[in-house]
Amino acid sequence: MKNLSNRRSAIKNIITGSVAVASAPIMPTLASCATVSTTMKGNINHAVCRWCFSDLTLDELCIEAKKIGITGIDLVGPKDWPILKKHGMMSTMCNGAEISLVKGWNDPQYHSTLIKNYTDHINLVADAGYKNLICFSGNRNGMDDVTGLKNCAEGLKKIMPLAEKRGVTIIMELLNSKVDHKDYMCDKTPWGVELCKQIGSENFKLLYDIYHMQIDEGDVIRTIKTSAPYIGHYHTAGVPGRHEIDDSQELFYPAIMRAIAATGFTGYVAQEFIPVAKDKIGSLKKAIEICYI
Repeated sequence: MKNLSNRRSAIKNIITGSVAVASAPIMPTLASCATVSTTMKGNINHAVCRWCFSDLTLDELCIEAKKIGITGIDLVGPKDWPILKKHGMMSTMCNGAEISLVKGWNDPQYHSTLIKNYTDHINLVADAGYKNLICFSGNRNGMDDVTGLKNCAEGLKKIMPLAEKRGVTIIMELLNSKVDHKDYMCDKTPWGVELCKQIGSENFKLLYDIYHMQIDEGDVIRTIKTSAPYIGHYHTAGVPGRHEIDDSQELFYPAIMRAIAATGFTGYVAQEFIPVAKDKIGSLKKAIEICYI
């Protein structure tokens, strides 16, 4: 009975407080939080993924991105690097060595091709003055995760001496296997972290895709903090839907960016959302404001 009385009192206090709050200023929205965050500058290096803005030429994307304060473009291959250099933009996550997302390092039948491809591309990346080269685990196709981990480690170790010598970091992307990439093996951060440990090189890291990992495992901020030594790059997008990172979706990106900055991360955070707004560059500008801490 005492507990019931206390509960009634608590509810009464809540109701009374609600009346007072009704006349008070409304709590800041995500958009206003983004504006506030712009007073803390320079803690995040910003990039954008090329494929999300494919309706623009690469020249156009570089011009618009520079206006916003973006300094790098993700997922651009060697043939387009001269365009980036013309605009003074970095290729922040190079690609072109992979076979595909589904045919990767977890399957030994692809190792000889991948070793050749990555040997060539490590040299291309280094010669161009870039640092990061993406890779993928591949799909399970009935393979257990322990075997896949072993296969990835064995194959990747064969290219790591060259990567270390040339100053290139090989970065495996974490992708969700629940919605977008069914059967993909590197779909959980602990699996990726264990792969990093088995390879044992500072030149092998993970691409922590915030969108993908929210879908497959959640617990984003704690994971960023505990896995920081193994993360070399970040991607963003809104959940659900992979669209704008504003208050139309469930992740609170200002807090996530503060968590990333608190780890001492000096790499790049690349926007990888698919804009649905008519003003796509406007969406990109807003995303940078949200992440500008």
